[in-house]
Amino acid sequence: MSTVWSERGALVVAVLASVAVLGAGCAITRTETGQPMPTPPAGLEKFYGQTVQWGECTGFGGRDDRLPPNTDCARITVPVDYAAPDGPTAQIAVSRVRATGHRIGSLLMNPGGPGESGLGMSSLGNKTPLAERFDRVGFDPRGVGSSTPSIVCQTAQEQDAERAEPQEDYSPEGIADAEADNRRYADRCTERTGKNFLAHVGTREVVQDLDVLRAALGDPKLSYVGYSYGTKIGSAYAEKFPERVRALVLDGAIDSSQDPVQESLRQAAGFQKVFDAYTADCARQSDCPLGTDPAQAVRRFRELVDPLWDKPAPTTDPRGLSYGDALTGVRQALYTDELWKALTLGLSELRDGRGDTLLLLADLYDGRRDDGTYTNTTDAFNAIRCVDDPRITDRAVTGRQDAEYRKAAPFLDDGRGTGAAPLELCTAWPVPNTSEPHRISVTGLPTTVVVSTTEDPATPYQAGVDLAAQLGAALITYRGNRHTVALAGGVPCVDDAVIAYLIDLTEPAPGLTC
Repeated sequence: MSTVWSERGALVVAVLASVAVLGAGCAITRTETGQPMPTPPAGLEKFYGQTVQWGECTGFGGRDDRLPPNTDCARITVPVDYAAPDGPTAQIAVSRVRATGHRIGSLLMNPGGPGESGLGMSSLGNKTPLAERFDRVGFDPRGVGSSTPSIVCQTAQEQDAERAEPQEDYSPEGIADAEADNRRYADRCTERTGKNFLAHVGTREVVQDLDVLRAALGDPKLSYVGYSYGTKIGSAYAEKFPERVRALVLDGAIDSSQDPVQESLRQAAGFQKVFDAYTADCARQSDCPLGTDPAQAVRRFRELVDPLWDKPAPTTDPRGLSYGDALTGVRQALYTDELWKALTLGLSELRDGRGDTLLLLADLYDGRRDDGTYTNTTDAFNAIRCVDDPRITDRAVTGRQDAEYRKAAPFLDDGRGTGAAPLELCTAWPVPNTSEPHRISVTGLPTTVVVSTTEDPATPYQAGVDLAAQLGAALITYRGNRHTVALAGGVPCVDDAVIAYLIDLTEPAPGLTC
């Protein structure tokens, strides 16, 4: 399968561990805080008025299928198509850790992706005042993780086989093979997931699910923390339901005004900056596998990985390390400087003819479990992205995009560019996209908070600056090398400001930089 030119992003701690118009109206009930609940939209009353039945978390789980013992779990019912509420329904998996003190309400959280399970998010904020004041709630967006129906395109065996495939060159024959691969993948998704459900897995529907969940939890307004793709969910919610927002923290921002080409090229440049920062750090060690001269690091890196194009490196696992898996493992390690030691180990092993650590890092990115099964992260990522983004159908555009990507990220350039490239996977997708790039323009939104990291590879800093400007949000800048930081990076300067905002709605100091 020809991969999309977009990196999947998620809250780092999660990886390391883990159409209806809905208008406000008169109140139909009051919450424990005495605030009125918005009137549910006509035809959707049964969804908005459902009672959440909390219970044990058996059968629920995140990346490692385990949730802490103090976690409750439930499922809420939503229509697959909000324009046809009497039609098929879906179940959204939800987790909760209850507030231990004077409760404000629920704090909903999402780690990103798209395609990452959010159930483990309910443990985020342990040992902070958030645990006292909020029921912390995680959820798996429709089609993802433990939510049903599930987006399914590949079996574990098929995914292993795809990862092991030799790289396709960008000759006319190689391009034709890649595009045929894309069509086969899309056909399997249609057969195994269903065309109707695939048409309704985008952010457009997730935002409406989030509003149903808010109401079912008894909250008149939404308090939400979103990371990476979770910022797209949060900003889209703010755009659709500004009067229902209490507090939004968006960390690792996606700027919805960017088209897919702009986004991919910004990411390429972001990953190159972090790769350069890593190699400068590595060069201070006498045994750095890329040598002690950062100016030669790209060349030495390519000398290590290029031979894998023709011959995988042996691993204890019988699969071996393919060229594609090696690059996936490297990119995974660049999401946070906490994984730089693992990257150095992996590159040192590769220098010595082994690929074990890089394979483990690639498995982490792809959601492969110890028993050889996979989460549905990759399939969900593809399905959601293909209904969220416009299609790139001009071969001249894909050719230029490939050439510019190689220039922006030399460490990822195999030197085999031809000026042409395959049409991406989404051009073979069986359903149309439901969103378009646009600048967010919203009135009546309270102050929100955007956190952006200067050296974030997957969601580069400028995207956070731009999103904050569109939302009129307070911007917190973190100077560091990682993807997302709030409540998970151990940075008190960021965490204190975010917690004060979520609890007391205290705006961060103007221009706060940590």
